[in-house]
Amino acid sequence: MLTLGLGAAASLTLRPLTVAAPAANPGILHLPPAPPLASSADSRDIAEWRQFRDRFVTRDGRVIDTGNGGVSHSEGQGFAMLLAEWCGDRVSFERILGWTRSNLARPRDNLFAWSWRPHQTVAVPDNNNATDGDIAIAWALQRAAARWSVPAWEDLATAITQDIVKLCTRDIAGRTVLLPGAYGFTRPNACVVNPSYYNLPAIRSLAALLPGTEMRRLEADGRHILAAGRFGAWRLPPDWLHIDATTGRMTPATGWPPRFSWDAIRVPLYLAWAGLHEAESLRAAATFWEAARPDTLPAWTDLHTGALSPYPGHEGVRAVAALTLATRQGGGLVGGGVVRPEFPQVATATDYYAAALIMLARMASMEAGRGAAAGWVPAEGAA
Repeated sequence: MLTLGLGAAASLTLRPLTVAAPAANPGILHLPPAPPLASSADSRDIAEWRQFRDRFVTRDGRVIDTGNGGVSHSEGQGFAMLLAEWCGDRVSFERILGWTRSNLARPRDNLFAWSWRPHQTVAVPDNNNATDGDIAIAWALQRAAARWSVPAWEDLATAITQDIVKLCTRDIAGRTVLLPGAYGFTRPNACVVNPSYYNLPAIRSLAALLPGTEMRRLEADGRHILAAGRFGAWRLPPDWLHIDATTGRMTPATGWPPRFSWDAIRVPLYLAWAGLHEAESLRAAATFWEAARPDTLPAWTDLHTGALSPYPGHEGVRAVAALTLATRQGGGLVGGGVVRPEFPQVATATDYYAAALIMLARMASMEAGRGAAAGWVPAEGAA
């Protein structure tokens, strides 16, 4: 989730992403976009979705973050739209989309304000976007357009994707980097990124909406960042990452604890979902969860000291860990002939985010690897 407070963008000279196709990175396999998927949700998934919807989605389509003061944000709206589409719930999809457009739409582009605060006079005090929320919303619209034959939704998905490329990507040290928001994440000769914003199955799918290669390069370079930007004894990605604009050197970003924690947990989720079961960050997360208090699963580890959280992770952590560990069993999930793992129930989740991770892990387990290439080529520069 996006946490601002970085101040205005620094006077860093960064080149906006150009349309011209860059030279291919020789160590990265460029995968074709996945075709639209028929729904893989089964009756248990639909029942769990209804639990999620009834607990966290209001009648007018606002998704409530119960663990964060009852706020709403573009991430939650996008996640719920994805889940509604996956479970064939068009009524809920349209309600969530309608609330999102009415309350979070930005006036000068097709992106969405990152946060809506119900108890403030101005409900949207910060008009910056959160790129992960925009990606989730665009992917949900693309999928819903194919499922329910609504061309206008694909048009909106295309417009959002175009503005993500225009406003939230930069060329840093020869690679396309995904900024967490349109402003506030550049530094003199550097930038800050959130590795968990690389929703690879979504980025791969959205690439089909644009005529150029921008999104394909974003995926390929994102996979390099996820492979090379790992630290500590466990070689895990941090929640926030600093990238030097000249050398490309990566370090955990200052201003946040140097942890594999609530944000970075989505890195193995999206790698598993994309079918990239030999990816370095996915394998590292599996090793971590196999060895570091596997009975309780810590909520985080400090990438500098190796310290583990004194308390366990919630049920969402358990769900992502179950998904991740399943990829070690024969290299796949349902699509690879491996029995689907047992996930916690939404009813056991302590809050919105735990429940969202449970549902996204369920969805990923049914779609993992569908439309992806069978093989994997390690990213260039991977440790």
